[in-house]
Amino acid sequence: MAVSPTADQKAVDKPFAPGAQEYTPRPAIWADVPQEKWDDWRWQLSNRLNTIEELSQVIDLTEEELEGLSAEGKFRVDITPYFASLLEPDPYGPVRMQVIPKGRELVPFDSMMADSLAEDAHSPVPGLVHRYPDRVLMLTTTQCASYCRYCTRSRVVGDPTANFSRADHEAQLEYLRNASQVRDVLLSGGDPLTMPERMLEYLLAQLREIPHIEIIRIGSRVPVFLPQRITDELVEMLRKYHPLWINIHVNHPREITPELSRALAKLADAGIPLGNQSVLLRGVNDLPEIQMALVHKLVKNRVRPYYLYQCDLVQGAGHFRTPVSVGLEIIEHLRGHTSGYAVPTYVIDAPGGGGKIPVMPEYVISRGPGKIVLRNYEGFITTYTEPEDEYTRNREQMLKYLEGYERDEGVQLGVAGLVSGHKMTIKPEGFDEVHRRGRKGQVEKRGKRNYWDDYS
Repeated sequence: MAVSPTADQKAVDKPFAPGAQEYTPRPAIWADVPQEKWDDWRWQLSNRLNTIEELSQVIDLTEEELEGLSAEGKFRVDITPYFASLLEPDPYGPVRMQVIPKGRELVPFDSMMADSLAEDAHSPVPGLVHRYPDRVLMLTTTQCASYCRYCTRSRVVGDPTANFSRADHEAQLEYLRNASQVRDVLLSGGDPLTMPERMLEYLLAQLREIPHIEIIRIGSRVPVFLPQRITDELVEMLRKYHPLWINIHVNHPREITPELSRALAKLADAGIPLGNQSVLLRGVNDLPEIQMALVHKLVKNRVRPYYLYQCDLVQGAGHFRTPVSVGLEIIEHLRGHTSGYAVPTYVIDAPGGGGKIPVMPEYVISRGPGKIVLRNYEGFITTYTEPEDEYTRNREQMLKYLEGYERDEGVQLGVAGLVSGHKMTIKPEGFDEVHRRGRKGQVEKRGKRNYWDDYS
């Protein structure tokens, strides 16, 4: 049975018009707070809710939520008054589920890990994760404006005693100055936009002085949790360090409020390209209809849907996980059914540190000599005819017009190396030793080349 939206939901879902002075309705406990104070991001941070007593003034807590809030050693809880205004009366409301702990967070699940992405193993200095060849994740702080219950870095995020120091930042910068292959740095955490402005600007200025760093990115949920932080002064500071990109984190259309729309408009008007990274969450956004509404509201706000993440195998997130087939179903309902730039890439961030692996429905049905059979989003099947002549490329001729680009010789090419002919095989660890089966000495006696060496 269809459910009619409440007055609050209608207010949240109303499209944003540039220049509109509209606000999300507040709970009664903040009705007397002057608008000027409500719009002060420092007031918002200072008045975050984190106790049973405080949250009970906004919503009726369930037994399971009381259990989650009372748990020893729980992941940190902090909710800005603004974001608390979005909490639904329904315990299974999509905003409420993301920030209010439940008792089920404490239930372990198969394959659960503290550091599911093996970030610590890829960290050459504290707070720096160098997993990909030409880009680096720079963790600037462990603090956020509010805390997501499925946080990938819950092992460190929210712990004020584990925050990064000036010495850590200097070590990160020194590593980057000497890592000439790095062209792209992503500032994350925690949330970089919770840092003191002078500290954030210092990091941006230092990064911009490193010649080989071309792109600086910021990953932030501050615009969503605390849109009041996106002040004119902050935006003017950020725009000095172009090319600068910002990825936000919105999981449900209800999070896109007039306040968020105004904050995004400020950033976009400053020439900052905006992307969105969502996490696929059971009971929150795991329906194609919800994802369609989300991506449409994002692009209307000049935000490009970037990634849709499969929920990580992180402690406390077991009840949010979905089968991969659900993500594939969502992409099937988006690709072709809406604009291509509104379709995110569905990825699994590989457990163990393998990085982001894109997953998508199968559109290639079959292959044959000179033919490839494809299907589209409607089930229309077609044949694409490949060139009849032998396919060759004059690499030297083509590359002489590509200036200033050299591939790092130390990079592991993986499957791309097989396709390009740099290698013939990729072998599991210990493969040669297992398959020689004691024959190495016999081969050497005969003076013959080891067969396996031909495929290394």
